[in-house]
Amino acid sequence: MQTAVIRFPGTNRENDVVMALQRATGRPPRIIWHKDASLPEVDLIVLPGGFSYGDHLRAGAMAAHSPVMKEVVRQAERGVAILGICNGFQILTEAGLLPGALLRNAGLKFVCRDVHLRIETSGSVFTEGYNAGQLIRVPVAHHDGCYYADDELLGRLRDEDRIAFRYCSNGGGVDERSNPNGSRDEIAGILSASRRILGMMPHPENATEPLQGSTDGCGLFDGLTRALH
Repeated sequence: MQTAVIRFPGTNRENDVVMALQRATGRPPRIIWHKDASLPEVDLIVLPGGFSYGDHLRAGAMAAHSPVMKEVVRQAERGVAILGICNGFQILTEAGLLPGALLRNAGLKFVCRDVHLRIETSGSVFTEGYNAGQLIRVPVAHHDGCYYADDELLGRLRDEDRIAFRYCSNGGGVDERSNPNGSRDEIAGILSASRRILGMMPHPENATEPLQGSTDGCGLFDGLTRALH
């Protein structure tokens, strides 16, 4: 399994993703600079977290127009799996690869802490390493993580089983008290219609070894490795 990690100006979580992928796959990912107009043949493309272009205009807005994104779109059309984490999720929505938008957190403050997530579906290459209903603990670190979808889109995401993760309490209860950013329906991650693209605000790459306080993110990377091998 070969993977690629895209680096934009302001990306700061690429090394975390690289280490998580290398642990899971046994192979180092290719680091791709945002000005590259082509990609090697890979099984998975990851857009990691950070503050691409300093979040000017809107988070992810400028990165969505980087040269490499034309190739990312082309690879998505071919069915290559694409994972966007935090800023990567923002870039995917700005590029039109995922629906909805990421807005300022409801409290208008940067949030950096562990959260609990409930796995809403195991029916994707990204989530098949988990069981639906399973609870995991991973960190978040964002200022623009409030996922917005209008009623029509929200209904479609529910009906098509495309909500991958929801914020929840440590007992699994889903309500706004466990929601760190005000996302609609407590959504923490969504799938594309093809189920080959996942965008999520939490950072599973920072929950892949005991020293990080949790290994709950391993299910995502190990599951991807089995599914795409």
